Amino acid sequence: MGEKLAERKMKYYKYNIFGREVLIERRSDGWKTFYQGSEGKRRNAGIFIPDEVDEPELTQYLSDLCHEWASESHPDVICLEKNH
Repeated sequence: MGEKLAERKMKYYKYNIFGREVLIERRSDGWKTFYQGSEGKRRNAGIFIPDEVDEPELTQYLSDLCHEWASESHPDVICLEKNH
């Protein structure tokens, strides 16, 4: 039961990071990032977000960290969805 309660308190963000969709979770043990497949399976996105980064800073942090992914067709980091 405690685990289910923790899941409900977890914050989720869905981002388009220069054309790559990434699911980001804020858990009690820090930030976790995933690529989500079409059938719902997740794999680690390998993006490290320090615990000190707060939600208002997240878009800028991702933009600074992943700027090499930018292209003419995908020039931005966009928050697509927030669930908290």
